[in-house]
Amino acid sequence: MDLELKNKVVVVTGGAKGIGEGIALAFAEEGALVAALDRDEPTLRRLAHRAVAEGWSLTGFPLDLRDESAVSAAFGEIERRFGGIDILVNNAGGNDAVGLHHSPAEFVASLERNLVHYFTCAHFALPALKKSRGAIVNISSKTALTGQGGTSGYAAAKGAINGLTREWAADLAQHGIRVNCVLPAEVITPMYEQWLAKAPDPAAARRQLDLTIPLGRRTTTIREVADLVVFVASSRASHLTGQILCVDGGYIHLDRALTAPVTHLKKSE
Repeated sequence: MDLELKNKVVVVTGGAKGIGEGIALAFAEEGALVAALDRDEPTLRRLAHRAVAEGWSLTGFPLDLRDESAVSAAFGEIERRFGGIDILVNNAGGNDAVGLHHSPAEFVASLERNLVHYFTCAHFALPALKKSRGAIVNISSKTALTGQGGTSGYAAAKGAINGLTREWAADLAQHGIRVNCVLPAEVITPMYEQWLAKAPDPAAARRQLDLTIPLGRRTTTIREVADLVVFVASSRASHLTGQILCVDGGYIHLDRALTAPVTHLKKSE
């Protein structure tokens, strides 16, 4: 299937590593002109070199997304360099475990790391997206729907991202701009690997995690998340907007009995 993404200008925040890297490379593979925004300049540089070696187009823009002036300048430069913006993927963020025992100031800082820049980027991308009748894809998290414990800041940010997805879809439909949200659950990113490594038995912790996923008893791959994002952003999903799409092997919505270690017991109706 031709996703009609060749030469489309795609901005991916947090595009240097993890899910963001997978998304950026998946768009580049489809022939899009990718602008990856991330504060990790050395990793951005290596990613751009990798893309060039494959014959793809990926340009890194190192910046801190909390810096409004830097974000504004980056979007202006992207428009000047590529002639417009067709797709914005808001992805940057990380579970910083800011809970109720942290101060209100630390909670606000967590929202700045995980939520506020979604609005900032959409704000500065909007004039170009109106011209292209483009698309926004927001990346959320299972914590927006399930809770997790000990992560008030991140959960609040991701819940707000779900809400903003529907708000922006309603607000921008008149301009032909589609807005959707992709919600992963358990994906083994470099950050997740670091967390697993702290367990007394990392291999056992990974096996236990796999058992919580009904479909295939395995975690979702970065590529599976990226492929959904690319499709949702493409013209092949031209009448899809305001949706929160879970790519999680059934982790969020299927019966917890499906994750029980004893599978021969039949659940009562």
